Amino acid sequence: MTSGYTVPSREDDPVHTVRTIARIAQMLIELRDEYVARPRPDLLRQIDQRLEDLLGQQDELRHRMANLRSEEGGR
Repeated sequence: MTSGYTVPSREDDPVHTVRTIARIAQMLIELRDEYVARPRPDLLRQIDQRLEDLLGQQDELRHRMANLRSEEGGR
């Protein structure tokens, strides 16, 4: 019996990007909580960096969505 089973997916599958987006979102929540409890400039820089990371993931997701559409159109 296997615990934590995940369905295998291709490397360019959007699920990888969606998971990364979720990890970054969780980091932002944790940074928010830390900043609210103890505001510090370094935390603001970290929040800003995670927002930049999210923007990059948005581009990646759009790219992967376009690839899916082109694959579906070729069938």
